[in-house]
Amino acid sequence: MPEDWRSSLGGVPTLVQDPAPVEFEQLLERRRALGQDLLDEVWDGVYVMNPAPAEGHADVSQQLAVLFDAPARRAGLWPRMSIFNLGEPGDYRIPDGGLLRERTNRVYAPTAALVVEIISPDDDTPKKVPFYAKHNVEELVIVDPQQRTVEWLALRPDGAYAPVEHSGLIDLSAAGLAKSIDWPAPPEE
Repeated sequence: MPEDWRSSLGGVPTLVQDPAPVEFEQLLERRRALGQDLLDEVWDGVYVMNPAPAEGHADVSQQLAVLFDAPARRAGLWPRMSIFNLGEPGDYRIPDGGLLRERTNRVYAPTAALVVEIISPDDDTPKKVPFYAKHNVEELVIVDPQQRTVEWLALRPDGAYAPVEHSGLIDLSAAGLAKSIDWPAPPEE
């Protein structure tokens, strides 16, 4: 096996069959203890480890929290421009933010009026779209700091998302949001 075999796997998903080896359980416990599991998700019973994003992700997230706050509150929605669990135990995703129709304090939100995903290099946002549709998320905002773009999608009656120029929930548009973001520099290697 080549010396750099780990880097040659580059982004290949790994499935550990039950029963998980004790080393895997130790890895999960170490991640919990260090707070490195905050972005980990469970996709149809499969544990997905997600690394923390680059600083630019937090930069954009903070700006979105400010930009979404007033329009959301005016529309009677509760901003959650921080990570939260959307779904149920055994099958949930952790969007970068969202707007909820009611103010609750649950571990798992069954749905959201709007979900925000901030794209990181090699992330799986496109694979989350059907999950959000299944959970009746009315609007999905995908922010790509690398491309400096905002894509706004609305759930259609047929259960698929379609691009829209302006939100039907709050007074914001994709173009207006993209123009309001002070985009960070690309991530350093």
